[in-house]
Amino acid sequence: MKESWIKLKKGRERSLLRRHPWVMSGAVEGTSGEVESGRTVEILSSSGEWLGRGAYSAESQIRARVWTFEREEAVDAAFFRRRVGACLARRRCVVPSGTEGYRLVHGEADGLPGCIVDIYGDVAVCQFLSAGAEHWREELTSAVREALPSLCGIYERSDTEARGREGLAPRCGLLWGKEPPELLTIHEDGLALQVDVRRGHKTGYYLDQRENRAVRDFYRGAEVLNCFCYTGGFGLRAAQCGAKHVTQVDISANALELARRNAALNHLPDEQFTYEKADVFQLLRKFRDMGRSFDVVILDPPKFADTHFQLEKAARGYKDINLLGAKLTRPGGILMTYSCSGAMTPDLFQKVVGDAARDAHRDAFLLRELAQAPDHPISLNFPEGRYLTGLELFLP
Repeated sequence: MKESWIKLKKGRERSLLRRHPWVMSGAVEGTSGEVESGRTVEILSSSGEWLGRGAYSAESQIRARVWTFEREEAVDAAFFRRRVGACLARRRCVVPSGTEGYRLVHGEADGLPGCIVDIYGDVAVCQFLSAGAEHWREELTSAVREALPSLCGIYERSDTEARGREGLAPRCGLLWGKEPPELLTIHEDGLALQVDVRRGHKTGYYLDQRENRAVRDFYRGAEVLNCFCYTGGFGLRAAQCGAKHVTQVDISANALELARRNAALNHLPDEQFTYEKADVFQLLRKFRDMGRSFDVVILDPPKFADTHFQLEKAARGYKDINLLGAKLTRPGGILMTYSCSGAMTPDLFQKVVGDAARDAHRDAFLLRELAQAPDHPISLNFPEGRYLTGLELFLP
């Protein structure tokens, strides 16, 4: 078979020399051989120097994603077995004992661009989000089976917008083994949680917030407002820690019903909770106008910006919601606020939240900077992999 390669424009090899795994479309000078989406290509500098071996994508602005920077390393089934095995070894170092929900494979940060694998007990949920991951989906599935022989099923949730940018149609369904139940139960640091891996957000649950949902002393005796609560994770932890009352807010009736079920599953009294089906922005304004306030306010909204082009609009949204959150936080209270927009850097997010607090005429003191759990690793060669940033603030 004729070797396939892409050649970069002069000076565009610098990021690859720093082991950043992306080649953007504007960096490509030309191609040779069978250069088709998903196919493995050699990546060469303008002078012909070998730089890496990666997956080509004909439609994406990310024209190639590097599988390996080692020239002698072939990209084949054994390659994927080694990579997934290495992922599992790293997770054993960072996932707490008894935690049944965690991320096994985190895309580029784990050297497997476009591949996500989350584990829920004995079920794995996969996303193949790039042309390369799609091309090798059977080998990746087999590698997960080999790494975790106790699995009873592997389910696919490749239903995100990212596939559209790669020219791929969305797809969901069973890949191997038994169909997962309507709801499966996992345990997270003393909490039992029911998860819908077939229709829930992402792969079923926000595993990346696990450490941010940890026990906090300030929940004890507090009135807590948990916005964008989804199936209740932060609110359940607050109630478990002795919160006086928790208001769970989400626009989805199905999510709130599962939040109720999760409260009952953990033997938390129903009177400890109020459930509000509402648009969070509208409800916060209503609470402000009513003079409502809370000891702890949690803001964990969905992604406001997929790309840098949406960043200005996203910043306005984050400022608006944090302005309202600051106004609803009682003196001496806590505001926990998050962004899962990768384009929103930690520095910019802190500036936006700081501006919001000042406009609310509140001082704010940083207690903790928060990020995604370590089973969602951040490679120093791929800073774009840090997408979740959070601030735990004290408002006197």
